[in-house]
Amino acid sequence: MSASSAVPAPRDLLGVVFDALAEKAALPLRTMLVLGILAGLYIGFGGLFATIALTEAGGLPYGIGQVVAGLVFAAGLGLVMIAGAGLFTGNTMMTGAVLARQIALPQALTALLLVFAANFAGALLLALLVYGAGLHESRDGAIGRTAVDLARGKMESAFLATLASGILANMLVCLAVWSAYAGQSVTQKLAGLTLPVAAFVAAGLEHSVANMYLLPYGWLVAASMPGQEPLALAGVVGNLVPATIGNVIGGAFIASAYWLAFAPMPAARHSRSDAPVPADRKERS
Repeated sequence: MSASSAVPAPRDLLGVVFDALAEKAALPLRTMLVLGILAGLYIGFGGLFATIALTEAGGLPYGIGQVVAGLVFAAGLGLVMIAGAGLFTGNTMMTGAVLARQIALPQALTALLLVFAANFAGALLLALLVYGAGLHESRDGAIGRTAVDLARGKMESAFLATLASGILANMLVCLAVWSAYAGQSVTQKLAGLTLPVAAFVAAGLEHSVANMYLLPYGWLVAASMPGQEPLALAGVVGNLVPATIGNVIGGAFIASAYWLAFAPMPAARHSRSDAPVPADRKERS
């Protein structure tokens, strides 16, 4: 294997990821917002792809259908990592770069808030476009019914369950991002991120940015399809709040764990018994 295609060692990968996060935190405002909007669109594309994959998949065993949905959803994160975009859930790993003193805390918080808002804008834009395109009417409304069922299930989840699900989801998403940074080619990056993403989708875990698309789209479809009970907008907020908190905790855990594992250790202080003896004292003795 050539040096250019070698996967970095875990300790070296820590530096690669934190350097990339520091660059993201220092982006100009316009660049940060545009890339954030693109990430919301890209993750939404993954959600759209997964919704289509799940439509009329009842003939498959449950696990197989969920895994297929997860594999196609990975296209969204693949676009983020390869085409380039700013994803809130990946950026939660800035907490590790803050601990490493590569990013100031106010700078990290500002970047996270701006990217969160931009992701939401991009996801809402896609939801409106997909709704306007009438995809929910395809297959006699089967895609629309799947979208509503996905949104309703997420909105009905309890706060603590959604919080825990959000933690698990972003642990996997951040591991996907972490692994993708190890890749030196498109193939390596996709190989690194696909299975962790497929795992979180297959398990039905809560990813705040994906839900920024799935929930508003489901709400729009439910409001317009005959025979569908409308969804409450409060349910969107009720899901996104605990999912986002959980995502922050999950991302912070992954980044902080690797920083704790590989951060340079402080120099040990000599105790009185093993401290070096001055030369003049040695001569007197």
